Amino acid sequence: MGIVVQKYGGSSLSDADAIKRVARRITEAKKAGNDVVVAVSAMGDSTDELLDLAAQVSPLPPARELDMLLTAGERISMALVAMAISDLGFTARSFTGSQAGVITDSVHGKAKIIDVTPGRIRGAIDEGHIVIVAGFQGVSQATKEITTLGRGGTDTTAVALAAALEADVCEIYTDVDGVFTADPRIVPSARKLDTVTYEEMLELAASGAKVLHLRSVEYARRHNIPIHVRSSFSTLEGTTVTGSINDPAREGSMEAPIIAGVAHDRSEAKITVVGVPDKVGEAAAIFTALADAQINIDMIVQNVSAAATNLTDISFTLPHSDGQTAMTTLHGLKNKVGFESLLYDEKIGKISLIGAGMRSHPGISAKFFTAMAEAGVNIGMISTSEIRISVIVEEDDVDAAVQAAHTAFDLDADEVEAVVYGGTGR
Repeated sequence: MGIVVQKYGGSSLSDADAIKRVARRITEAKKAGNDVVVAVSAMGDSTDELLDLAAQVSPLPPARELDMLLTAGERISMALVAMAISDLGFTARSFTGSQAGVITDSVHGKAKIIDVTPGRIRGAIDEGHIVIVAGFQGVSQATKEITTLGRGGTDTTAVALAAALEADVCEIYTDVDGVFTADPRIVPSARKLDTVTYEEMLELAASGAKVLHLRSVEYARRHNIPIHVRSSFSTLEGTTVTGSINDPAREGSMEAPIIAGVAHDRSEAKITVVGVPDKVGEAAAIFTALADAQINIDMIVQNVSAAATNLTDISFTLPHSDGQTAMTTLHGLKNKVGFESLLYDEKIGKISLIGAGMRSHPGISAKFFTAMAEAGVNIGMISTSEIRISVIVEEDDVDAAVQAAHTAFDLDADEVEAVVYGGTGR
């Protein structure tokens, strides 16, 4: 028998009927002769509801207690799914993250998986059970405390389980039919991709595409686990994430698309450190302090130093949620670094064009920037990688920018393919 790991998100488990539907799909995989391990998210928007409740009780809840609270959502889901499977005539065993052997570091709220020791899971599989694991959570190797993995953590749980169990595939079930060339909510004519490489999916996820979590794709690439993204609301074939942009067979394929898709992200803010003395070590001091505060930086731009003052401005983007921490950290550096002031702007959006083909096709940047200009979109910052071009624009211009780029690179489908089956978008 092969092992199949499946993951079901909150929109797929929104109520009792949805849970029964998921249970039927799980048992179908078992009937097909597979050993089945399932990672589940909390039902619907229950994680957000728990966060709202915590905020009403305490404006700054202790991180340890917040993790204890939030892991309750997935524990509810795992038990209910196991009950539904039992009613279908199969046996299931549910495990929390710690019971499943998901070992993490000690960072509450955004812990990273260090190891998976799936002894209890293998024992349950050997006894013929379907295994249900609470996603998004684990236990710290050092402190033995319960931890959570951050947003999208159930994707990472599923891929980590697949790697530890040497599964044949990791199936990520969500509320869309696969990975599309753009968010169907903004571009109804977006096309579904049959396959996408790990590198392209990493860039899409890092650039705001929410269908897969970045860390889950990193884990899959490292362990060479194919990911099949599909909808729990339909039986359509989804998108397979596998292979590398450096595969010689792909390089020579006429089928390989130039552009995989256009992603957007409204969750970032921009900070500008104004009047930084242009001397060795000042940028290092700024970004070391931010790193020590556990803040992830995305795009960075440093202006040319003004000849008269020998001062420069440094702008960078970061998650909204880290904005206040970053500003507090930087204010504490003002006397040490000697900068003049700080500017904070959260009314921005990031637009990214991703595709392995841009490595070998000249003119991609020109076409992209022309499309932005023709749509009347002003660009504030630019960042590039080997297979990505990202720009920062005003928040109100995000939709127009995505649509313009999508059309400019002939990504529009002839007929509407994208269906968003569920989810509230919270």
